[in-house]
Amino acid sequence: MGDTSPIPLTFRLVSGVALVILLTPVLIVVLSGLNSGEYLTFPPQGLSLKWVAGFFTSPIFLPAFLFSFGLATVTTIISTILGTMAAIFLTRSRSRAREVLRGLFILPVVLPGVVLGLALYVFFAWTKLGLAGSFPGLLIGHVLVTMPFVIATVTASLVDFDLSVEDAARSLGATPLQAFTKVTLPIIQPGISAGTIFAFIVSFGQFELTLFLATPDMQPLPIAMYTSLRYAFEPTAAAAGIFAICLVTISTLVTSRLVNLKKLLRRR
Repeated sequence: MGDTSPIPLTFRLVSGVALVILLTPVLIVVLSGLNSGEYLTFPPQGLSLKWVAGFFTSPIFLPAFLFSFGLATVTTIISTILGTMAAIFLTRSRSRAREVLRGLFILPVVLPGVVLGLALYVFFAWTKLGLAGSFPGLLIGHVLVTMPFVIATVTASLVDFDLSVEDAARSLGATPLQAFTKVTLPIIQPGISAGTIFAFIVSFGQFELTLFLATPDMQPLPIAMYTSLRYAFEPTAAAAGIFAICLVTISTLVTSRLVNLKKLLRRR
């Protein structure tokens, strides 16, 4: 039987305070987006859905939201494939360069987004391959900052993976691909699913790196919100934030539904 000892009161209080601190900005954005006034203020002058409805007719925020969603989707697919492959290599390789590669894969998370964005912009401009100010260049940047999350979660699933299970499948006539898809993949699926959702959320909300790689004709939602608030302090930007919050919330619920977190932590 598991430990059923009560949680100390101090931990409960600290957790409650942390939860309030995390949810307060979200509440402010939601109430600001539901403001009945003509300007972005808090507390709101009243509650209204006119700015939420205006989001669907906005020539700025709706296209930016759809662009961010498409960019995050493509980024997630690529990051999941490459991150899973990298995690398998890092956990099974006996090469001395393994730790160096692990550090390089994690480096985009450690570096400030401004530094990474500037470095990519200068590199793309220097190579003259047409990546500067292009969708492929923006996609490469997002893959670099999201792939480490996939590597981390998949690596956690592979730490205690028993290779003899694959060997048994191979001894029964399965090809390497069949052994991976029929045996390994179902076992590490929780880690892959968690990494996929993390990659999507990080890509959708990426700002610093995107600020250097986006163009006026190719603006994700965070950049569109930032640009709009510099010139027009209207609640439509907050209404767009409501939809971004809803998307992140749905992604989190999907994660908790698809991934058995207790099982994943037990493997670690």
